[in-house]
Amino acid sequence: MKSFTRKEEIIKVAAALFREKGYNAVTMRDIAAAMDIKAASLYNHINGKQEILENVIMQVANEFTEAVESVFIKRKEDGCVIDDLRTIIRKHIDITLKYSHALPSLTQDWMHLKEPVKAKFLMMRENYENRFRELIRIGMWQGEIKRIHPEVVLFSILSTLQTLYLWQEKRGRLEENVLKNDMTDVLIQGIIQLPPYLE
Repeated sequence: MKSFTRKEEIIKVAAALFREKGYNAVTMRDIAAAMDIKAASLYNHINGKQEILENVIMQVANEFTEAVESVFIKRKEDGCVIDDLRTIIRKHIDITLKYSHALPSLTQDWMHLKEPVKAKFLMMRENYENRFRELIRIGMWQGEIKRIHPEVVLFSILSTLQTLYLWQEKRGRLEENVLKNDMTDVLIQGIIQLPPYLE
């Protein structure tokens, strides 16, 4: 099992507190108390709450970016879009399960980021959505995806994926492979274009 550095421990504990109370309500004293150390000791490892928030958000944002870009690196020009979408959805679920403690910061606390990190995060988020949008449009052009509005498809998939951590928290954790297989099937089956003889 991986052993965490002191800085990584601080970030993980802080992310859990941000999730529980919200970024604004958490103080460095709260983080120190949760770790059973003095607040002054935190500053040996981290500059402050803003640096913690940046680490929490950008670590997850980088993983999402790498996941979607890895699909495009391997993608053939006329390759199967449905397979690529399945891969990205499964990777998104993997990251959500791995960083469930950090997702609230990514979706709610990002507005507390300071520049230039905030602009970088917003650009990464936009690029992630654009990659999905690009695949959806290619899939429609290739006849793999139904001709419905691309933004409706994008919203339906991403809003489900982005709120998965809330649903998991409320309903209890499903076994990982069941979640990945069944959720991917549900999201894909709604948009896949069947051959005319199967419609």
